[in-house]
Amino acid sequence: MVKYALKCGFVDEPGERKIHQVPIPRFGGIAIWLAFMASFALLVLFFKEYPPESGLTGVLVGGSLMFFLGLLDDRYNLSPYLKLLIQLMAAGIAFYFGVRIEALDLPDSKLLVLHSMSLPVTLIWLVGISNAMNLIDGVDGLAGGVATISGITLAMVAVFTHQPIAAVLAALLAGSCLGFLVYNFFPARIFMGDSGSLFCGFILAGIAVTGVLKTQVAVVLVPMVVLTVPLLDMVYSILRRLFKGKNPFIADAEHIHHKLLKAGFSQVRTVAVLYGVCILVGMLATSYVHNLWTYLSLIIGLCLLALALLMLRFSSNIKELATLNKDI
Repeated sequence: MVKYALKCGFVDEPGERKIHQVPIPRFGGIAIWLAFMASFALLVLFFKEYPPESGLTGVLVGGSLMFFLGLLDDRYNLSPYLKLLIQLMAAGIAFYFGVRIEALDLPDSKLLVLHSMSLPVTLIWLVGISNAMNLIDGVDGLAGGVATISGITLAMVAVFTHQPIAAVLAALLAGSCLGFLVYNFFPARIFMGDSGSLFCGFILAGIAVTGVLKTQVAVVLVPMVVLTVPLLDMVYSILRRLFKGKNPFIADAEHIHHKLLKAGFSQVRTVAVLYGVCILVGMLATSYVHNLWTYLSLIIGLCLLALALLMLRFSSNIKELATLNKDI
């Protein structure tokens, strides 16, 4: 399939904003989406249960629409305004099927009921997280690793808050991304592309709405802490471009991972630093909802296991990439 992608032009070409030096296939999102959806379908067939009232349909349909949007963008480089319109449609579909932020916790145990503001707040959350994940997809293994660690964290938080559907979805996403990372860790043989990053971001945002945000525990704090890395990069990117008088929708090479690379960090070290931040904030979020250090040890162990698997693949990836370059 790698040779097929190269032949059909379904690749990410080198450029001023790009780190790689050769064309790299970017259909990894297809593998992530297929693995996620197929695993979920098998679970439904095995347990013969599908609870539509949980907002599950909205997460799956909206996430799939995001995936196909990203697939088209990977191939045809769509207008950012057209992409935003379709993203809002995907979020609106999810909202229709019950993926809604209806209230927010405030200090002193107060609750802010959103009423008519529920729709815009939900749309901003779903579209914002989706694009935040897309923005950090600029270094080999970064977006996939962040999605994996965030998925593991949200799965554990959902278990602690008695949200089994959200826990299953988060675990499926983490597993799908981990399988993809074997081929995406530096030096990458394949990229997830916009199809993968938008899908992962939307699923994570949807899980937070249907799971964590449905509880009365840290209704805003926990999801934002879990997704610290993509959220910080998105806010930083938007504010930076606005202050410079630039269009916030136009991509550049000034993201957090670019700053680390320019500071002299290698790609592997840059990814390791941001992985470490994800693991740290994951520990904080998990301890907030369930103050048991044994579970913190578990999340650290799972994340380190994922990183170990990637490092085992690291040396073989170098040889495979060299062979691929010769074929090109």
